[in-house]
Amino acid sequence: MPVLDRQAAPGRRLDRIPETAPTPLQRHYINLSALALVAGAIAITALELGTPPSSPLVKLCVLVAAPILVLTTADAALRIWRSAWAWMPIARGKGLFRLVWFAGALLGIGVVIGVATVVLPA
Repeated sequence: MPVLDRQAAPGRRLDRIPETAPTPLQRHYINLSALALVAGAIAITALELGTPPSSPLVKLCVLVAAPILVLTTADAALRIWRSAWAWMPIARGKGLFRLVWFAGALLGIGVVIGVATVVLPA
């Protein structure tokens, strides 16, 4: 009877790559995101109920939420950027897909800054 030795399955691809270093806001990411979510929900609710964008409530919510959203999205974008370049030598398609997500994060930062520049001076 032949001896069956365990061997690695050929062609098995990696499904994840471990992070080499934490991002600057990694420990505080959830708490900051929750604060921005609450401030954003209050501002959106106020706008939906007919409050003008120039009201102090909306301005305060934007003043609180916009910097937090920019910082947390930039932190996430850094993580996506690192992930994209970690995948490039292993699976180029996965790396390119993550670069598309990175572009989406940059677009999100631009939208938040744009909305804040419209609401705050009003």
